[in-house]
Amino acid sequence: MSDHAYSAAERTAIYRAIGERRDMRHFAGGTVAPELLGRLLAAAHQAPSVGLMQPWRFIRITRRELRGRIQALVEEERVRTAEALGERADEFMKLKVEGISDCAEVLVAALMDNREPHIFGRRTLPEMDLASLACAIQNMWLAARAEGLGLGWVSLFDPQALGALLGMPAGAKPVAVLCLGPVTEFYAQPMLVQENWAEERPLSDMLFENQWGERP
Repeated sequence: MSDHAYSAAERTAIYRAIGERRDMRHFAGGTVAPELLGRLLAAAHQAPSVGLMQPWRFIRITRRELRGRIQALVEEERVRTAEALGERADEFMKLKVEGISDCAEVLVAALMDNREPHIFGRRTLPEMDLASLACAIQNMWLAARAEGLGLGWVSLFDPQALGALLGMPAGAKPVAVLCLGPVTEFYAQPMLVQENWAEERPLSDMLFENQWGERP
């Protein structure tokens, strides 16, 4: 055991938050106290980022009318996604894919504009800015679960349409509509597993050694 390891109880809590994190779609209304929302945003802001560029930007949506317009964009894309799914369209349309009208808080997570000058760590992998934003969202997700709040990542929207709706500058890009708030309960399994949409695959299917496809 490393001298820098946390206590057994602290380690258990961290792994519990990771294991019980869920992409939530069902919310119980309510509110999120300002100081708690501040802690969650601070957790997101402590994420690692390529070249310390901190490419994340968060827009808190406080106008109910604006929530409705965002939800309408999501619904438009939900219908288009169903059309693209072909024979699974009807099955997909039965899934609850967002909780925008039910959750306590809606946040839009976006990539900053003017990212091109940042080449440290991005010269050959420019998408590392997106990876950095994903780390920030994951930080918030785990912190929210530890605080007993649900969070859902909604990606069903046209980025250009949402960016225009929110007055984003050229080059900025919305990546996630985050639904946050109290829930009645957390899913025992990922919702798509519970709804028989997909099955989780074991880690062993994703783990290679030395060469692609070579199993340990």
